[in-house]
Amino acid sequence: MRIRTAGVAVAAALALAVAGCGGSDPAPTTDPKDLRAELTWWDTSDPTNEGPAFKELIAKFNQTYPNVKINYQSVPFGEAQNKFKTAAQAQAGAPDILRAEVAWVPEFASLGYLYSLDGSDLLADESDYFATPLSSNKFNGKTYGVPQVTDSLALLYNKKIFADAGITAAPKTWAEVKTAAATIKAKTGVDGLFINSGGYFLLPFIYGEGGDLVDTASKKIVVNSDKNVAGIKVAQDLVNSGAAVKPPANDSYGTMMTLFKENKVAMIINGPWEVNNVKGAPAFGGLSNLGIAAVPAGSAKAGAPVGGHNYVVWSGVPADKTAAAIAFVKFMNSAESQATLATKLGLLPTRKSAYNIDAVKNDPIISAFKPVVDAAAARPWIPEGGQFFGPLDTMATEVLVQNKDAKASLDDVAAKYKAEVVPSYT
Repeated sequence: MRIRTAGVAVAAALALAVAGCGGSDPAPTTDPKDLRAELTWWDTSDPTNEGPAFKELIAKFNQTYPNVKINYQSVPFGEAQNKFKTAAQAQAGAPDILRAEVAWVPEFASLGYLYSLDGSDLLADESDYFATPLSSNKFNGKTYGVPQVTDSLALLYNKKIFADAGITAAPKTWAEVKTAAATIKAKTGVDGLFINSGGYFLLPFIYGEGGDLVDTASKKIVVNSDKNVAGIKVAQDLVNSGAAVKPPANDSYGTMMTLFKENKVAMIINGPWEVNNVKGAPAFGGLSNLGIAAVPAGSAKAGAPVGGHNYVVWSGVPADKTAAAIAFVKFMNSAESQATLATKLGLLPTRKSAYNIDAVKNDPIISAFKPVVDAAAARPWIPEGGQFFGPLDTMATEVLVQNKDAKASLDDVAAKYKAEVVPSYT
């Protein structure tokens, strides 16, 4: 497969690659001005809330590497996975560098679309990365990316609404959420909770009962297990009881964020990527009004999925561009760059050393999210992992919007997994 020879090509090219991008990195082995290339980068972040900060980092990169031109392209997240696969398969139109969702990396690697970075300068300080986000870049014993940002889901809440309702602490279980929602509604008239009708956002309910989607060790589909049915019923009951707003059939996520920013719902389940959005909402009251807590627990535990994005290099990048691609990723993913994104956007660094930088260490939002991520559960890092969520999204809509039986809907997901996603699993 091309993927193996590509890894060798990277290692060879990196013998001359520039190493000095972060403040603590060793001195460059060549003059950065001698590095010449034109690279295309697909950025899958939110173009309004996050894109400008990445563009600022590119401008800073070019202060050191003036002859490396970065063709920045903002690609909608929902389109990027299939768009990249189509371009990579055709060997035309694929970006040199991609900001890939964590679940995409094993899939792309299995198809031969990514360079193996083993032996490259990007992994010279591999131990500085937290193990769980780094694990999403591993496939068949090789490493195909570096973690750009990590995240998880948390309970976000409106501190003023809580205070008005006389609630002094974030609820720690779904049962406490139900009680708190009733109190909030009775005392303030505001709805208590909004659960987005997306499969990813129901994982805390599944994990809370000790469930999962598949058992990779035994190659077994467990998405319709009794544990998962119990977890989904908890979410369904929150909606049916009125503790949570019934989500609309269309644009559930956008509705959730609008209601939260306009102080019309007290609690949502969401991640750090929305911090900048909430910060800029005129009516919300600033980040001082934003409460952050671990997702509430089910009968077994409190659990939320590991999310995030990784930098990967397309296996079709010409050898004469490789050194520049590595230098660019190394700069964009240095501890200093991660700290910049953390303080500007509320994104969580994947490097341990980034948390020692004062701006990150003293940031209350980052401090509040770090325990959430530390306790997050790694998803199944298999090539098919990115295909789990289409059927889960359908299930979430059926259960939360259409009030379909949870067991029947999860059975449909299991059948879909068997037929189209992991047919070798039992």
